[in-house]
Amino acid sequence: MSAATLIEQRTRKLARHLAGKTLRFVTAESCTGGQLSAVLAADAALGAHLERGFVAYSIDAKCEMLGVLRKDAERGGAVNPEVAAAMATGALGKSCAEIAVAITGFCGPREGREEVGLVYIGVASADAVHVEDFHFGDIGRRNVLDQAVAAALQIMIDAAS
Repeated sequence: MSAATLIEQRTRKLARHLAGKTLRFVTAESCTGGQLSAVLAADAALGAHLERGFVAYSIDAKCEMLGVLRKDAERGGAVNPEVAAAMATGALGKSCAEIAVAITGFCGPREGREEVGLVYIGVASADAVHVEDFHFGDIGRRNVLDQAVAAALQIMIDAAS
């Protein structure tokens, strides 16, 4: 199944899970550059649940906007579980949302020793912070981005359930 189809299916499923709820999300995106926020904003049923979104592509942006520690951001090109957790926690603290979803990863092309297709997705609420890692492989930049958004939508579905 294509990532675009997965995104479409998960968008509909998330809308069903959020129907009648007031749950709000904040996004903090690096490699996806706002793609997750755009998917949410494009859907009338989900737009009301998007409190705000941060695009923090550079190391400086992650540190300045979201409070990521520079030592963590400079390790591994800012692609590590500590950065994903800090991005989610920082976004939650700078918003009025109940749940934050953060994405950081290597989408390609390969530079140095990067693992193309490695993506970390962090989710934070008032009670907990959790990070999942995904290894999509070197499937092309666009495909990695789409797979990351599809994975984030599944995490949001789980959080809304």
